[in-house]
Amino acid sequence: MTTINTDTRLCGVIGNPVAHSLSPLMHNSAFEAIGANYVYLAFRVEDVAGCLAGMRAIPSFRGLSVTIPHKLAVMAHLDVIEPMAQHIGSVNTVVHEENRLVGFSTDGPGALQAMKETGVETAGEHVALLGTGGAVRAVAFAMAEMGRAASVTILGRTSAKVDALVQDIRAKTSADVRGGSLETDREAALQQCAIIIQGTPVGMEPDVEASIVPSDLLRPEHVVFDMVYRPHWTRLLRDAHAKGCRLVFGIDMLVYQAVLQFERWTGFEAPADVMRKNAYEALGCEAP
Repeated sequence: MTTINTDTRLCGVIGNPVAHSLSPLMHNSAFEAIGANYVYLAFRVEDVAGCLAGMRAIPSFRGLSVTIPHKLAVMAHLDVIEPMAQHIGSVNTVVHEENRLVGFSTDGPGALQAMKETGVETAGEHVALLGTGGAVRAVAFAMAEMGRAASVTILGRTSAKVDALVQDIRAKTSADVRGGSLETDREAALQQCAIIIQGTPVGMEPDVEASIVPSDLLRPEHVVFDMVYRPHWTRLLRDAHAKGCRLVFGIDMLVYQAVLQFERWTGFEAPADVMRKNAYEALGCEAP
C-alpha cells in the first residue's frame, strides 16, 4: 500500500488457522489497483464475540471475511443476516454499515459467477453435488435459489447428512432436490447430470492422486467443477480434461466470492482480473 492514514479503512479475514489464506493478496492488490484507501489483514481469532465487539466499536473497521471454524459462530453477533445466509446457516462476509453488522454469504453466488465466467449456464440443467459440507451447502442453496437448475442431486457418504440437507433445501426453496449415496448412486446420478460439482476434500494436498469420480464415469458433455484449489489441477480435473469436459477451477470460486465481498465493502466495482491474476500466480500457475 502506498499510503495508510487516519482515513484508511480496515478489512480482514478471521479464522483459525489463516496463515494459508490468499485473501490478503487478492484484496490488497484490488484496493491498490483502484486507488481505494483500504487495507486487508489476516487475523487468527479464537474469541469471536470479542472480535465482533471490537469491529463494532471501530467505525473504520469496514468488513470481514469469515472462514473455518467461525462461519456459524459469527451469526450470533450480527444485527442483520441476509436471507440466503440464513438459509445456509453460515456467514462468510460481514459488512459494518451505519452502526450495524450485516452478514452475507458469497460462497454460493461466487461459485455461480465462476461458472458463468467459464461460459457455463446452470438454468435448466441437472446438477450433481458431491459432499455435504459447508461449501456444498452454500453452493446447493445458491443453485436452488439463483441458478434455476432443473434438478439438484446431493450425493454423500452419510445418509443422515444427505437427507438433512435435502430436506432443508426443499423446505426453504421450490427447487427439485434429490439425495443419494456416493457409493451406490454415483454412477446413475452422473449419467443423468450435465454439471458435476465436487465439494469433498478428496484430491486435496497431499493426497493429490485421489479422485472421487472414476474417469470412466466422465463424458465430454460434462461440466466438471472441483472446489479444491490446492492443487490447481486436481486428479479429477486432469481426468476431466482428458475426456474433453468443460472445466471450472476451485480457485475461481475463491476469487469470485472475494469479488462480491470487495464490492459490498467498498461500493466500487472490483478489478476481478487483478484479483484472479494474483490468486493464480500465488498457486504457481497462469490464469487462462
